[in-house]
Amino acid sequence: MSHTLPLPDFTHERVEVTTGRRSGLFIAVALHSSVLGSALGGARLWTYPHWSDALGDALRLSAAMTLKNAAAGLDAGGGKSVIGLAPGETLDAERRRDAFLDLGDAVELMGGLYRTAEDVGSTTDDMLTVSERTQHVVGLPSAVGGSGEPAGPTSLGVYASLQAVLERVTGSADAAGRHITISGLGQVGGRLAARLAEQGAQLTVTDINPARRAFADEIGATWVEPGTEHLVAGDVFVPAGIGGVLTDEIIDALDVKAVCGPANNPLADRSGADRLAQRGVLYAPDFVVNAGGVIYLDLEAKRIGSSEEIMHRVAGIGDTVRRILDDADARGVTPLLAAEELAASRLRAGAAVGAR
Repeated sequence: MSHTLPLPDFTHERVEVTTGRRSGLFIAVALHSSVLGSALGGARLWTYPHWSDALGDALRLSAAMTLKNAAAGLDAGGGKSVIGLAPGETLDAERRRDAFLDLGDAVELMGGLYRTAEDVGSTTDDMLTVSERTQHVVGLPSAVGGSGEPAGPTSLGVYASLQAVLERVTGSADAAGRHITISGLGQVGGRLAARLAEQGAQLTVTDINPARRAFADEIGATWVEPGTEHLVAGDVFVPAGIGGVLTDEIIDALDVKAVCGPANNPLADRSGADRLAQRGVLYAPDFVVNAGGVIYLDLEAKRIGSSEEIMHRVAGIGDTVRRILDDADARGVTPLLAAEELAASRLRAGAAVGAR
């Protein structure tokens, strides 16, 4: 079977690809940049049609982490790791443990230039397993003194971003009475939905897991079938599931004022940012919006600030979004370009310091 997505340009410092000696699974660890410091990015356990799709995901996600960490003002580079499952493949407890031991070995090969953490498909308990093979892992369970699950901080950052976006497109940051569609009710999307429901937002939600419909009913949200949520008219569309959902076809069908969500790489193609702008739909760049978790993990691991101070910094993502939107308006460019240039300016400064 051939891969389904083209591989991105190779702009990475180093990539390790291995077959786990215990699990037999494909594992890729991609270090995109360590210009600003040891890279930080999660470990994704996911199903892919071909190993090259898993590699491509690691390359794209690690590059996005460089932008995310730089735009967030962290002294951290960008990296990502992926454990790839074949279609229909499942893991029992023993093989899952083996997979994350194998990941720990792969992370250790980076010599501290990359730190891993939980991500889609992995958990803090999995990171505890990784820690048996390498110390370069963050986000261990709180029960063993770790920083725990970062979904709460990520959700807070998305909420702060959403407030900034609502302020821009409606004149008020208040979510009460606003129609918001959330596609994906996982750890982050679910938390965001609950918060917005409490504030009186009119919610339309969906998830590929039909069991999440009970949660939708519980918070008083309207459920629609997956694949139809982009057709719902409203104020903001929140992609909170897998990446690549904003294809040209989806963008052209959107009937909202803005797109703002935590999904990594939601644009199927970078040109989607221009397409959204041409349709008058404001786009808040994902790598800015969803940076709350990585801010929390990095600062907690480095013991920089109290918990209250760290969460205050996470909430400051809303101000970063405002700054980016102001810059984009002033220069007549897309918010994506403005955000990329914000990250690039930090990377250039970091490279200049490192060259001295």
